[in-house]
Amino acid sequence: MKFPENLKYSKDHEWILVDGDTATVGITDFAQSELGEIIFVDVESEGETLDKGEVFGSVEAVKTVSDLNIPVTGEVLEFNEKLEDEPELVNNDPYGDGWIIKVSVEDAADLDDLLDAAGYKEFIEK
Repeated sequence: MKFPENLKYSKDHEWILVDGDTATVGITDFAQSELGEIIFVDVESEGETLDKGEVFGSVEAVKTVSDLNIPVTGEVLEFNEKLEDEPELVNNDPYGDGWIIKVSVEDAADLDDLLDAAGYKEFIEK
């Protein structure tokens, strides 16, 4: 299982990669492996400003549907449209082509509440 060092992680199993005041968000390798084969990714929040922790969409796997929670307050700028035709990218490349949204980061202090790679690994091993 991968835990890239350049990412921050939420306890809801989302990862975030910050680049200036924009961030890319997806679900972790651990989350996709727990969910199993992902067959649909639904994000209806593009263009909306959400508070940290709010639901921005959902992923549907063969056996379950799971909400996606935004790890920082900000506007959902973009949905990864590749996932409309290839939701399996979330399984095959969760930290690359399987990203889910891009979001503006309104308050960089939100990042302080997230885990680093070592902290996330310890969290899921409990």
